[in-house]
Amino acid sequence: MADVLVLQARLRPVGHLEVRRLLPAAKRQAVGPFLFFDHFGPEEFEPFKGADIGPHPHIGLSTVTYLFEGSLVHRDSIGSVQPIEPGAINWMTAGRGIAHSERTPPEQRPLRRRAHGLQLWAGMPKALEDGEPGFSHTASSAIPADERERAQVRVLVGRAWGMESPVTPVSETLYLDISLPAGGRLEIPALAQERALYAVDGTYQLEGKRIAPYAMAVLPAGDTVRVEAETPARVMLIGGEPLDGPRFIWWNFVSSKRTGCRCRTPRCRFRLRLRRLLSSATRCYVGTSPEEQFHGQARQGRIRTRAYSDSGR
Repeated sequence: MADVLVLQARLRPVGHLEVRRLLPAAKRQAVGPFLFFDHFGPEEFEPFKGADIGPHPHIGLSTVTYLFEGSLVHRDSIGSVQPIEPGAINWMTAGRGIAHSERTPPEQRPLRRRAHGLQLWAGMPKALEDGEPGFSHTASSAIPADERERAQVRVLVGRAWGMESPVTPVSETLYLDISLPAGGRLEIPALAQERALYAVDGTYQLEGKRIAPYAMAVLPAGDTVRVEAETPARVMLIGGEPLDGPRFIWWNFVSSKRTGCRCRTPRCRFRLRLRRLLSSATRCYVGTSPEEQFHGQARQGRIRTRAYSDSGR
């Protein structure tokens, strides 16, 4: 096996959470279409203390939320309201512009509770990054799962070992949840052009090389690799077809474009796109309480820009 690039997590504050960020990294911007990888928790919250991520906008990407513990309520500016439970996949396509929030369900606020999960961003092909926004929810019960060798595999997005997820990405994408018991092992073929493994919990061996929790191992293209665990471990496999060119990332926005305005810097261009986003692409009324966020009527041509003051990203 060729040399493996191992990326270490950097801690970043996101709202009330501290997350481990793996992508983008100095040595690697993306793996397949995934150019953003955050792992939050596990963390316990006291009653009325929440892991809320307030309203914020996105352009040019898809967010992919996956929970191990806890629950959230997703609301967005195209009218989606969706509880997010462990094991489900929530795929939000920003396209030319969308705004959303992810908050603790009202009935759980008085309770002690835990939060643990992943949020990834998938870049969009150039032809689609200015398209219409959208949202899809795939329940945990609809995600295919099976035992392979001595591992339990859930196919969250894409195809693997004869299973195919019902989630419909905008490009060739792979996202697997692999649980290894003590003594478990699994051979992973070249299921995608680009692949990486991330250890959510537990240490595992990759072709005899010890990989610690919270590290991402970028796998050599085309190689079949073996993972083994002496103690229980949970490993995520991400990958897919590479993006069609590099991407500029600023705040919550992703773009392939260098041209299209007179600004000479990506930040200036994104500011202009944000201005257009706030004036037309996403229109929502923000209520006075967290539970009322995104519940008001849309105002044609007007927006309460304070809705986006806390990006959480």
